[in-house]
Amino acid sequence: MKRIGFTFNPYNDRAAMMLERGRAWCAANDIESWDAPGDGYDAIAAELRSTELVCVLGGDGTFLRTARAIGGSGVPALGVNLGRVGFLAKVESGDLEGALGQLKAGDYTIEDRFRIAVRLVRSDGTTNEHACLNEVVVARGSRVRMIQLEVVVSGSHLATYVADAVVVATPTGSTAYSFSAGGSILDPRLRNMVVTPVAAYLSPLHSVVAGEDQEVDLTLREAHDGALVSLDGQVDLPMRIGDRVEVRALPEPMRLIQPTGSTPFYDLLRTKASLLPY
Repeated sequence: MKRIGFTFNPYNDRAAMMLERGRAWCAANDIESWDAPGDGYDAIAAELRSTELVCVLGGDGTFLRTARAIGGSGVPALGVNLGRVGFLAKVESGDLEGALGQLKAGDYTIEDRFRIAVRLVRSDGTTNEHACLNEVVVARGSRVRMIQLEVVVSGSHLATYVADAVVVATPTGSTAYSFSAGGSILDPRLRNMVVTPVAAYLSPLHSVVAGEDQEVDLTLREAHDGALVSLDGQVDLPMRIGDRVEVRALPEPMRLIQPTGSTPFYDLLRTKASLLPY
């Protein structure tokens, strides 16, 4: 291991201290390092070609911002939790140096995480394309009025939801917004999409799992004050009546590092759930 990148939450004082610890460990072990804020997409992308792994210092938000920059490059990432819950983190802050030592010794595995491609097709034919690790959400605008969304799965009409929103989540994102809306939690190693409406009116379909070979299309049919498309909770785009969101599998996964001895997912799920406020 010759070169490590560190991304961090620039608004977290603990992240600055962790970054200094990471730099010191690299200097002591003759490993080159670089660093950038988690939302420094261009700076991160420019370093990836010669980087063997990226260590993310922050919570899930910092990890998702970093994941946008890493994309399908194949460079693996290790999450070090500085947030409250941190489902994407495999290491707690006190274990940073020990985890880096394991990585140097090759004492780890790589877990591939399914990503989705999101294509926003405007009613005038223009398009925007993005990639998500967690989810895409089509949600109502600022007024408390439900929107009407037609959901089609690979050409088959699934439902027309009258709801606050509809979430299409990956297994990684199944523990986030989709779960809070009543969706199932999936093993993060699966390659599926979970379609979950939020506060749907008189709908018998509360959550549906689609396979990786399916395409999920969401068309906005009615909205009293517009709607928006939210990508991993990081980017919000306005959506108008007649616009459509097309969601499909991406072949290139996000690669997550798991040091040997990391907490198994289902133990992690139980532990993290106990941290949530009730």
